[in-house]
Amino acid sequence: MKRRDPVPDAGLSALDALIEALLSLRTPEEARAFLDDLCTPAELEALADRWRVVPLLAADLPYREIHERTGVSVTTIGRVARCLEMGAGGYRLVAERLGHRAHPRSHH
Repeated sequence: MKRRDPVPDAGLSALDALIEALLSLRTPEEARAFLDDLCTPAELEALADRWRVVPLLAADLPYREIHERTGVSVTTIGRVARCLEMGAGGYRLVAERLGHRAHPRSHH
């Protein structure tokens, strides 16, 4: 069981504190160093795999083709696709900011 810090951290939840830390990063090098310290290699690989398929889904490639190109599991690709369609909007927001326009989804 996870132990909670008995002293409140200025009213921020642990997630809010992490978000604040991420927003303080100023360069790709700072972001890489922070993520390298924060995550295990497997966690970083999982995060990178999820993000890697976003532009391919936005380009409306079939799941099998994305899997063949990336090696990312079809299950993970499907999860990312569901988030693009019905999630909180984070993938879509960042993808659009980076120039990856999402096409209307077809069934794969």
